[in-house]
Amino acid sequence: MTDSLRIPYGLLCQRIAQRLQEAGMPAKQALIEATIMAEADLQEVPSHGVKMLPGLLAAFTDKRVTPTPTISLERELGAICVVDYGNGPGRSSAADAMEQAKKRAQQFGVGVCLAKKTTHWGRAHAYASRAAEDGFIGICTTNAIPTMAIAGAKKAVIGNNPLAIGIPGINASEPIVLDMAMSQAAVGKVGTWLREGKTLPDNWGIDASGKPTNDAAAILAGAVTPMGEHKGAGLAVMIELLTAALAGAAFTQELFAGDKSGIDPNSSKIFIALNVNAFTELTQFKQRVRYFLDYLKSEAMPFNYPGERGWQVRQLNLLDGVPLHQDIVIQLQKAGVNLS
Repeated sequence: MTDSLRIPYGLLCQRIAQRLQEAGMPAKQALIEATIMAEADLQEVPSHGVKMLPGLLAAFTDKRVTPTPTISLERELGAICVVDYGNGPGRSSAADAMEQAKKRAQQFGVGVCLAKKTTHWGRAHAYASRAAEDGFIGICTTNAIPTMAIAGAKKAVIGNNPLAIGIPGINASEPIVLDMAMSQAAVGKVGTWLREGKTLPDNWGIDASGKPTNDAAAILAGAVTPMGEHKGAGLAVMIELLTAALAGAAFTQELFAGDKSGIDPNSSKIFIALNVNAFTELTQFKQRVRYFLDYLKSEAMPFNYPGERGWQVRQLNLLDGVPLHQDIVIQLQKAGVNLS
């Protein structure tokens, strides 16, 4: 990665957590928030990493996000719960919601937590991965402000509503994790390519007048486009209904009316955990997973299973330090984070 500095992962987590505590977060939640934020950079997904800290701090100041939220259990029936997270920091809230789902899956075989009044959770990967590392199948998704156009629209009308699925792997610390937005490319990735001066593919978005463009700045002023055209758009609609409609909460356009920054206060998320042992023996399941992945690797070379590249670069970056673009380092310094 060009124009980057290497920061030890432990130091990065520590300094981000310290800054979050200074902003009013309790120590335990601040460390969770910082760890999930920094691990995106550790796995070289900088669009969802520590560059998001200044926006979160600004949201604390403006009271769009609450550093010490009141969390309340609204409804509970068997394996299902509905939790109001009081627009607290999104990563620690989402981590707790997946824990709620896992706890119920341990008892009932499946657990579901519908999380209301949440904020931006960073990367969906984090929560599906944590479930899978503990031997569960983890599924999670969220609604968000409009960033994506659909057929017949010349502007952003719906969120790109990311979805993550985590499957336990033979190596418990390296599960198979699919994390994808419903757009051809995530908005954050467009921003990353803009910062790095890359030219985008022709099918990633439209400009403010609704015309296709490969200019990253023009797409950020316009909208990203759905993956697979009607398929991505249809999935985004269904996710909106699985989250906001089920929670009786704000839809994408209502989120945008309340806050245009992308911090997504009042967004809704759903977390599902499946207890593999309720279906089959976990070791046998992992062996079948490995057998299938080995088959794919023998037929398609090179082949990386979903999430594999992230685990590979994670190991390298734990040794060499987390790569942070100089622009991000400067933004963190301005936000009061000392990385020296």
